[in-house]
Amino acid sequence: MAGAAFVSGGCRVDETDIHRWEKTVYGPEKLKAVLIHDKYETPLQVEAALSLIRMEPRQGRHVGLGILLEGLSAIPAEARQPIWATLIPAIIAELRRPPPVPSPAGQPAPEDPSYPYKDAAFMVLSAEPPILDDEVQKQNLKTALIEWVLADFERRLDNRQQAYGMEQLLRLIGAPAVAGLPKLLNREARRLDQTASLIAELGDPATKAAASEQLASVARWTLSSEWLQQKKPELQKANEASKLAPTEKQLEAQLAQYQDEELFRLFGSMRKIGGRPVVEFLLGVASDPAQGEKRRQAALAALEKQLSKDNPEDLRRVLGIVTKDAPDAVLDQAFRRIGELPREQIAESLYGLFKMDKWKTRRAAAATLLRLSTVKHIDEFLGKLPEPKGFALPEAITYGALLGDLKEGVPVDALRPHLTKGSPTARASAVAYYFTFGKPADLEVLKPLESDGTRAPTCDADPDCKWTCEVAKSGSAEREQREITTIGEFVRYCIEPAVEERSTPPENRAGAPLEKADKTEEKPTEKR
Repeated sequence: MAGAAFVSGGCRVDETDIHRWEKTVYGPEKLKAVLIHDKYETPLQVEAALSLIRMEPRQGRHVGLGILLEGLSAIPAEARQPIWATLIPAIIAELRRPPPVPSPAGQPAPEDPSYPYKDAAFMVLSAEPPILDDEVQKQNLKTALIEWVLADFERRLDNRQQAYGMEQLLRLIGAPAVAGLPKLLNREARRLDQTASLIAELGDPATKAAASEQLASVARWTLSSEWLQQKKPELQKANEASKLAPTEKQLEAQLAQYQDEELFRLFGSMRKIGGRPVVEFLLGVASDPAQGEKRRQAALAALEKQLSKDNPEDLRRVLGIVTKDAPDAVLDQAFRRIGELPREQIAESLYGLFKMDKWKTRRAAAATLLRLSTVKHIDEFLGKLPEPKGFALPEAITYGALLGDLKEGVPVDALRPHLTKGSPTARASAVAYYFTFGKPADLEVLKPLESDGTRAPTCDADPDCKWTCEVAKSGSAEREQREITTIGEFVRYCIEPAVEERSTPPENRAGAPLEKADKTEEKPTEKR
């Protein structure tokens, strides 16, 4: 009503009134009236629009932007064109002003007057239904917004006083908005991971490739002696400020921990971006025993789904890790990465590991392969198992459980022929299916195997691999370890008691003869 009375009154309005109304109670509606009424000349309408943009939030709400949108939406499309012709260049000019110089440490941050204009530009571009139809004007706004983003990215990313956040703006524009962000992934970056996330989400292949190279460069520097020389005085100063006086050895430990933290943050960003430079760097760290267990494990974890099926060198380098005496946690991550490649690419290499003397590594290789197999691969797998000497009982139990989980067929039907023929390792693994999956009705299948005198595999490498099962001690409620020498004894003392136990109520059980295998074992190199 105030706006209508103002317009009908025919009062002469000038820029002084426009600027004054920015701060009055009814000013927003008066500014809207000037914007939408055709009796006012275009320069005054544009000034009214700019006043609505500049208007400070009221009770935390950016009311000026909402009213500006309402006003522009109410103007016929053809009548908006003269306004856009002046308003858009004015917004772009404000977006291109240099950002304020940062204040010294401890001082309040300087005010950045560009935020309202960025919010207005975002609102214009995202309005539904659209209020700006000219594609050239749209592109000019987008270009100015991209320049605005890059001019002071990290501070503008964090600012909470914006009506529309930086991430909303970047998603609106898409890939072109993040094309310039890789150069911000440098040694001084404070929001490196957030920047990498935006590139990973929105960037095109060229932008991601540039980000990959930048991240690898920062990571190489973080691993360098130059980084240590630069950070050591900073750490000493921080210790002094905290009134700490560590010894030289303690200082070196602090510095190493600091370096680890920086590297692990970088690894997180690398995991999002991927790319050849990142893969090469991470493989280098993972393959280097001098880097220590935690770094190597973290590097392999960051390589998740990054190995190339088209680059055989990737597989060769990871296989090089598992064939050496790497820590269990490193081996675990290495086999996880191998398991992400196609079965046809890794099968022969993993079968090659069956010849190793280290049974836990062999078990990890076999488990990795079985998780990529189906029932049709059972004959092939059992035929590749190694000679009986050095083959561990936990291997047989693990293979039996994993074989029983295979899809695209009935595992027990494919395993049945191997109960009575083939190598001792194959027969023991086939029989071990029943340790995990056997039911009381299967005891009829197992009974004839009790007399099988085929020599069981042997393993004396360490106590965990021996062929022994826990059985009831004669004439006592106690239990003892019994050595297994034949397939028949394996059936009688290990497999059948496990099957029978599943049919016995828990309160009547005397104790399991052998710890049940974990079919979904995720750490195949741990001691079982």
